[in-house]
This record gives sequence, C-alpha cells and structure tokens, in this order.
Amino acid sequence: MTTSGLSREVTFGADGLVPAIVQDVADRRVLMLAWMDAEALDATLATGEVHFHSRSRDRLWRKGETSGNVLRLVGLEVDCDGDAILVTADPTGPTCHRNTRSCFDPGDRDLTDAAEAAGAPAVTRGQGFAWLEELWSTIRDRAATRPQGSYTVELLARGVDAVGRKVTEEATEVLLAARDDAEAERSGTDRSTTQMALTAETADLVYHALVLLVERGASPTAVIATLRERHAR
Repeated sequence: MTTSGLSREVTFGADGLVPAIVQDVADRRVLMLAWMDAEALDATLATGEVHFHSRSRDRLWRKGETSGNVLRLVGLEVDCDGDAILVTADPTGPTCHRNTRSCFDPGDRDLTDAAEAAGAPAVTRGQGFAWLEELWSTIRDRAATRPQGSYTVELLARGVDAVGRKVTEEATEVLLAARDDAEAERSGTDRSTTQMALTAETADLVYHALVLLVERGASPTAVIATLRERHAR
C-alpha cells in the first residue's frame, strides 16, 4: 500500500497520534507499544525501518537509533476503526530498553513477583535468546562486508567443508565437556570449572552453526519454524 493510501485509512487522535503495536513476524510475540504520527508512518514506509513519534522528546524517533536494535518492517495493518496500527516486524535485537526481547517480558519486575506470591501461575523467565539476533546480524554483516581480520570472514572464505568441520569439532568438544561435568558430579567435586567449559564449548557450537547457515544462505527463522512445527505435533 502506498504511504498516502495507508494514511487515509488511519484515524489520528486529537494530538495527531495513533497507537502502534509491534509484533514479531517469527512467532507473533507482541514486542512493544508506541505512538505514530503521520511523519513516523511515512518514514516507516519510506525506509523499511519502524519509526515512532517520541512523546517525551516530541520528535521523530527511529527505533534502535541509539541501541542499534532496529525493527525491520514486514507489514502494516490498520484495525477496523482505523485508530490503531499493527506493525509486523523483524527485530534485529532486544526490543525493550531493559535488553529483553519484549517490553512485556517479565524480567525481574516487582509486579510479576507479587503476582506469583499471591498465587498466580509462575511466569517462565527468559534465557536471553533474543541476543542471538545481534550475533546473527553481526555474522550476516561480516558475510556481506568481508572486513579484514575477521575470523568469521576467514571461515566463510574456506567454504562449506571448513565451516562444517568446525561444527563437528565443536559438537565433539561439547560432548567431552559434558562428560567431564558428569564425572565431576558423580565424584562430588567442584563443578564450576567443568560447567564453565561446557558453557564455552556450547557457545562455540552455536556460533559456528550460525556461520554455517550464513555460508549456505539459510536462515535461523527456518530452523525456528521447524522446531515450532515439531513442538506442535
């Protein structure tokens, strides 16, 4: 839809603003709520990156202009009354200023703790997976720009076999680290060293697996979709 066409469908409030709800294209998770005016709507459609109107600063605000965690526009829909916009986006990192994936993630807020203390169902706290978006963006950028001195670039230059071998090597290292940790657990010795080793080797495995996806032109989105499909069975 053209900018002017969409603007005609939106009913802005007396202050010239309309609420905009942002949803992750990958799984429809609600990421945030902000406000758009005509300028922000036009900028969003023109650039492909989501813009808002900052009420506190009274100016146009490109999401991620400071943090780098921009929202790449996928789609825009106006509700039945025209007084709210649903933004579908591909986030490049945590959306919330608290470094959580969503502004609605519980984090360590007192409100969540109080609700659980009152008998509400426990809320599963996030593991920080949203940060992998930043790692993925970095790897993809290295593949596109090929800066000198980059280990990622060096790997990619050696081709699929080299990257694939690193994935295999790191998977073996994860197994060995897990066995060492299991032995420490059985013997009752301090596991801080073995746990640290397992964490480090797993990090290496995740990184190299993402590099392999970039090398093959594949996307983590497809991997997540496969996991979601299997989970639903």
